[in-house]
Amino acid sequence: MSAPGRAVLALSGGVGGAKLALGLAQECAAGQLHVVANTGDDFRHLGLYISPDIDTLLYTLSGRANQSLGWGLAAETWHTMEALQELGGDTWFRLGDRDLATHLWRSQQLAMGRELGEVTADLARRLGVQTRVFPMSDDPIATTVHTPEGLLPFQHYFVRYQCQPVVTGFSFAGIESARPNAELMAVLGGGAYAAIVVCPSNPFVSVDPILQVPGLWQALRDQPAPVILVSPIVAGRALKGPAAKMMTELGHGASALEVARFYHQRYPGLVDYFVIDSSDATLAPAIGELDMDVAITCTVMHSAADKRALARFCLALGEG
Repeated sequence: MSAPGRAVLALSGGVGGAKLALGLAQECAAGQLHVVANTGDDFRHLGLYISPDIDTLLYTLSGRANQSLGWGLAAETWHTMEALQELGGDTWFRLGDRDLATHLWRSQQLAMGRELGEVTADLARRLGVQTRVFPMSDDPIATTVHTPEGLLPFQHYFVRYQCQPVVTGFSFAGIESARPNAELMAVLGGGAYAAIVVCPSNPFVSVDPILQVPGLWQALRDQPAPVILVSPIVAGRALKGPAAKMMTELGHGASALEVARFYHQRYPGLVDYFVIDSSDATLAPAIGELDMDVAITCTVMHSAADKRALARFCLALGEG
């Protein structure tokens, strides 16, 4: 358990990050965990505002996540998509019947003039989630994937084309003028966090959009709390998602060392502890040369016990 009264902040993308966020929530006192969610994946589809990473976090933290699919809600049905397909509608991004209720409710609330952060906090309460989930910004930011064939909105690359196009770079439309979530910045300004954990999420399209919001990564770097980053690459592979494929195509090479180099070069002084899996222990000396302390443990989370064990390890680093 983390120290009583001291909050813990996590940064997370989708499924991989949500696993550790759940472990952290279970190891922290109720309401003690705060999570900053990537919103670069957000987009409008079928007239609805979709926020995939926020929903993955909320569904996971509320115990409602679909374990078999790895995304969406458990006990889902697909009658709406089936009917839409019969009408010749756009069904490449599948929305389950129960999941649709989330998007309908969020879209209605946003149309009434509420901010995304306020709506997310309200949705979390309605789902029984005690963890506070902050969107990285209330302002719209859209991740674009650069390919030799042209630019692709992130969900088209990720879902419609199943990550098949070769990646040459990324950009985040709207990020230059975006403001970081005001409530998050207020908490950061008070120095209330005992630890800041960067969950094992894609460095390019999950964590980088969060850190690129103007002023945010500097505010994290300047906190008295240590920043603890868990590598999303284990033994040269991404356990979830296309991170390893992206690294290879961008010429980095897929390894925990290359992840560490990415953060060291892009965000100097940000990471205090770089957590790697035991299978990558031989990389520790090279990572240690990048002004990061290396911590070694099992980072593969197959079970609930694995999630909590990794969470305890990260929280212990914060206390140390």
